[in-house]
Amino acid sequence: MSWTLVLAGLSAMADIVLKNLSKQFGQTSVLKPLDLTINSGEFIVLLGPSGCGKSTTLRMIAGLESPSDGQILIDGNDVTNLAPKERDVAMVFQSYALYPHLTVRENMAFGLKVRKTPAETIAKEIEQASKLLDIEHLLERKPKELSGGQRQRVAMGRAIVRRPKVFMFDEPLSNLDAALRAQMRTEIAALHAKLGITTVYVTHDQVEAMTLADRIVILHQGVLQQQGAPLEVYENPNNGFVGSFLGSPPMNLLSGEINDAGHLSINKVELGDEGKYAAHKNSKVFVGVRPQSFHINENGSLAGQIDLVEPLGGESVIRLRLEDQQKVTVQVAGLTSHKRGDQVRLDIRTSEIHIFSDENGEAGGRLN
Repeated sequence: MSWTLVLAGLSAMADIVLKNLSKQFGQTSVLKPLDLTINSGEFIVLLGPSGCGKSTTLRMIAGLESPSDGQILIDGNDVTNLAPKERDVAMVFQSYALYPHLTVRENMAFGLKVRKTPAETIAKEIEQASKLLDIEHLLERKPKELSGGQRQRVAMGRAIVRRPKVFMFDEPLSNLDAALRAQMRTEIAALHAKLGITTVYVTHDQVEAMTLADRIVILHQGVLQQQGAPLEVYENPNNGFVGSFLGSPPMNLLSGEINDAGHLSINKVELGDEGKYAAHKNSKVFVGVRPQSFHINENGSLAGQIDLVEPLGGESVIRLRLEDQQKVTVQVAGLTSHKRGDQVRLDIRTSEIHIFSDENGEAGGRLN
């Protein structure tokens, strides 16, 4: 059977519009008013640390949580007060949520049977979805006989057979080991490329966000910090929080200052580009430096002592403390002869640094 036939009828799509959407639990504001448009067929990743409001946003779109205020539109229809079954969305959870006493086939068919779908249609949908996910040989097994990755494929198959307008993933890979997470990222990306269904994906893992998303939406303490294509957000973070959250190893945020001549310095060492920051003179700032933007150089302007070396094969991560005890992470290509306790000197590629007015995005943001 060709992919054209397998995919026929599976790829419904819808846009999602959130208008002034917010959520409070008692006196605690979990999500501040949020305006967001998700285009039809787009893969959106809601990214942020635990407690930032990303899962709450997902649950409100799905109808599993009621908003405190605002509107949710799916495919132009106001669904704010509709039950989940009336929204035409399908969710894949972290826990898989498979019925242990049912076979794979029965698990995939369950939702369709509840909707009183004809048996012939159910069989056809399961055949198509199982081919798409390469689980045809697993249909008569029960969940306990499957690996974690196979269970996740079954959970996705159960969602696919419903032909939803929107896929929703709530940290679906958190229970898998590192190698299987990488494999499943590839499979989810391939699935979206084939089906083109509007997808909202929640994670705290920035690697998942960078590799899967058409657009990343970053939340922190219930507030939208920034949204954009992965590389755009990585290269031009709005504030210190975004800069340090996106990237592995994360961006260093170092205390610095701009003097009355507009010169930037860290630990009283000027970083060049004289006068470049004149508009912000006499300011305390945070200097964002990616680990790969440092260069270990015996004539470097910054001095530090190594606390830990992590050899990772193709690269090494070096953790050290500057003379003023600020902690720094440096990434270098290949293996290194440096070891704990070594004194080293560093240079910074100043064309790659980011200047922020604060550390966490709460008051101000990017200055350059």
